Amino acid sequence: MNTPQRSRVPPGRLYVIPSLLGVVPPEAVLPQRTIDIARGLAHFVVETPKAARQFLKTLSPDRALQSIALGELNEHTRADRVMELLAPALSGHDLGLISDAGCPGVADPGAVLVAAAHKAGIPVVPLVGPSAVLLALMASGMNGQSFAFHGYVPAKPGPRTTALRALDQAIARTGATQLFIETPYRNDALVDAILLACRPELRFCIAVDLTLPAEQVESRTIAAWRDVPRPSLAKRPAIFLLGAP
Repeated sequence: MNTPQRSRVPPGRLYVIPSLLGVVPPEAVLPQRTIDIARGLAHFVVETPKAARQFLKTLSPDRALQSIALGELNEHTRADRVMELLAPALSGHDLGLISDAGCPGVADPGAVLVAAAHKAGIPVVPLVGPSAVLLALMASGMNGQSFAFHGYVPAKPGPRTTALRALDQAIARTGATQLFIETPYRNDALVDAILLACRPELRFCIAVDLTLPAEQVESRTIAAWRDVPRPSLAKRPAIFLLGAP
């Protein structure tokens, strides 16, 4: 007599959900489909629970915030913990991945969860929403056919200057636009270093507070930047771009 085999529960989907870039109504920057899917989920993996709850609250979720399960994934998460975070999807529940701001997997640790989901056979569904990197590139007027995003440049002056000169050389060699970010309180120091380290003919774009009421995008040569007042950058999220003349 054959023992009947239990059928395996099909896995849920991992939705990669862009978050807001700042305090703005979700419907101003997120498509309705993204909002509707995020509203209906009961399980999330998030970078910071407090920031995730603030974002989810703006979406008016279908259930009480206290009943939504949040697994935490950040730079301190052990590698052997990643598969545990996928447990809801492996049990058949849809799961959302949220970064603190913008698109998961871009300048945040979400990529490791997505890679683990692919390995486990969990369908991955990216949703539409704001990406500061792509928005800055779109608004810069620089080469969008070839570009590289480097995340954070070194904070210390010596290594930072070395890194900036390497980016300058990469532009001369390839023509590719170079994008990078900095902790907001060091924005002004980074701009000072760029204006000293880079060739005057390079184009330099500063994109600040993207999608927010205070949004500013300014793009000009290094030489021109040296002669004009700079926007106030303290405590404001910014993307910086260097490009070919």
